[in-house]
Amino acid sequence: MACRRTLQFCRTGLLRKFDRQQQLRHSRSYGRDVAIIGAPFKKGQRLAGVEQGPRVMREAGLIDKLRELGHNVEDRGDLNFDVFKDDPRNYVLNPKAVGAATKKVSKAVEQAVRDNKLTVTLGGDHSISIGTIHGHAQAEPNLCLLWIDAHADINTPLTTPSGNIHGTPLSFLVNQLKDTIPWAALPSFDWLQPCLNITDIAFVGLRDLDPGERYILQKFNITSFSIHEVDRFGIHEVIARSLEAVNPKGDRPIHMSFDIDSVDPAATGATGTPVPGGLTFREGMFIAEHVYRTGLLSALDLVEVNPEVGSRQDKVNTVMTAVEVLTACLGKKREGNLPPGYQLPMP
Repeated sequence: MACRRTLQFCRTGLLRKFDRQQQLRHSRSYGRDVAIIGAPFKKGQRLAGVEQGPRVMREAGLIDKLRELGHNVEDRGDLNFDVFKDDPRNYVLNPKAVGAATKKVSKAVEQAVRDNKLTVTLGGDHSISIGTIHGHAQAEPNLCLLWIDAHADINTPLTTPSGNIHGTPLSFLVNQLKDTIPWAALPSFDWLQPCLNITDIAFVGLRDLDPGERYILQKFNITSFSIHEVDRFGIHEVIARSLEAVNPKGDRPIHMSFDIDSVDPAATGATGTPVPGGLTFREGMFIAEHVYRTGLLSALDLVEVNPEVGSRQDKVNTVMTAVEVLTACLGKKREGNLPPGYQLPMP
């Protein structure tokens, strides 16, 4: 009984500390300078349609919704990516296209962060996060990473069953996995240097891991919370533990990479690799709201929205969910927003 009480006390103390930190910081996030970067890229996987993600999120009113929250939003448009007709499989598919595209993404994100913009990158498939995280790290080397996803995406080119690079981006970025990458066979990545340590990463929502990924997470004891832990502890405690693990002092800029397939396909059926039993819409929103309230969000990816997958209603639901998550990450509150200085009009 004493052990249970001690554990409960520790959990309660952690949650209270987390809430106090958020209350101190979230007011600083109002009225940010925001840069939107479109990365309409599909070559990290096999399905057409995911390159339309930036377009459909903008068409759903994303930019106006962010401006209504008081942010100064600069839409920097979509990046243009080179086409490679001779791009054979070297362990992974389309290495030339992905290497060139992620280099371009990295430069765009680095510049936006150096311009002191909260940088939002709209995917595209999850391979773009090689570029977004690398670019962010060039400007903010002390960043930490929240990876919200059904998949860990930390396969190496030698362990990926599919050969799709959207399932491998983190292996290219983690220092401890540098020796597992066949760099000589992937010359299009010669620009890339790993920029993360395993202690910088927390996974939330995992529920579909390959053996190589499971091995890597266990070998290096990487902070990870599967959907089982979300069910067991609740999303509030999972996010509190994740942030405590990667940012215990609350002084590191946060990069959040949010794959729309982290949310259950009942709400996000228009995505390429749906996995049943995911986060609820409410849990996805809770994550977004709490990360906003830290006041530490520096860069954000939202990826894998594919309007050519699933039914028409799947498309509507998925795009709506993506836009709601993005706006919650930048301050939209489900209980309603009150602009600073608001007063009731008088007759």
